[in-house]
Amino acid sequence: QVQLVESGGGLVQAGGSLRLSCAASGGTLSSYAMGWFRQAPGKEREPVAAISWSGGTTYYADSVKSRFTISRDNAKNTVYLQMISLKPEDTAVYYCAAEDSTFRPQSASAFDYWGQGTQVTVSS
Repeated sequence: QVQLVESGGGLVQAGGSLRLSCAASGGTLSSYAMGWFRQAPGKEREPVAAISWSGGTTYYADSVKSRFTISRDNAKNTVYLQMISLKPEDTAVYYCAAEDSTFRPQSASAFDYWGQGTQVTVSS
């Protein structure tokens, strides 16, 4: 069973950048498709980005396209989310998730393993 630990969150001004990392242990990262989700206070958890096992297919929510980039380094068992041009509405807890069956990047229920989350706060 894979364990996921996110890092890299913090407080940043609007227009700034952050890079989130998700380190996997207890399993081989290449066995999983990976996703990033976020949840803002009072809102449902929503998909942000996802990447297939080999990295050949990616998904982005419309709200983050051209600003966020998901990538993976299977040799380092780590997935990244590079975020630029951050906006106050990006403020949320960001979760890393893994799934080992079909690639359904928009469905939280498809993901079997979750990290504890990392807080991203964007000030205006």
